[in-house]
Amino acid sequence: MDELMTARSLTTRPVVTLGGDAVAHVKDTVCDAAAGSITGFTLTGRGLLSGSLKEGLPWRAVYALGHDAVLIRDRGGLVNAAALTAHRQNLRARLLGAEVVTEAGTEVGTVLDVVVEGGTAGRIVGFRVAASRRFLPGPTRHRRRVYVPRGETLTVAGRSLVLPEDAVRHVADDLPGFAALVAAAPGPGKGALP
Repeated sequence: MDELMTARSLTTRPVVTLGGDAVAHVKDTVCDAAAGSITGFTLTGRGLLSGSLKEGLPWRAVYALGHDAVLIRDRGGLVNAAALTAHRQNLRARLLGAEVVTEAGTEVGTVLDVVVEGGTAGRIVGFRVAASRRFLPGPTRHRRRVYVPRGETLTVAGRSLVLPEDAVRHVADDLPGFAALVAAAPGPGKGALP
């Protein structure tokens, strides 16, 4: 399994060619939540006052998603940003703030961030969630933020994510603990836990 990282940590990450040329910075992650994968990135210029670029980076043009940069072979893989987001929504617009519930209707909480697998996979493996009082009882001023696996199936209904019951039986308090949970999960989806 490749390194896990949060989608928000990808914002401002440089996009660099294999030859070492800096192309742009990541502005936002475009994903298909139901399919559980990143479909690309919107981009911004490299300078401090640079704005959004008219070009976007589709996932198929990503050579590797690393801890320090997004690697691409060359600029030839960039596409029109409007075409990239035409049928998908940016992470901020679709997932952040979405309500998370289980198939049985248990309120889990709200999405604070999305956890993705780096390398060449680009899979969404889970979510950082502000847990609801029903899901994790406790004082409201000490509301816990936990990492929850996405499970084998994931349904997106409006502004709600519906996870399988078995996906929320195990949660982690931090990203390293979550990475251990995901690594131990059986099956190709690596999101459902025993």
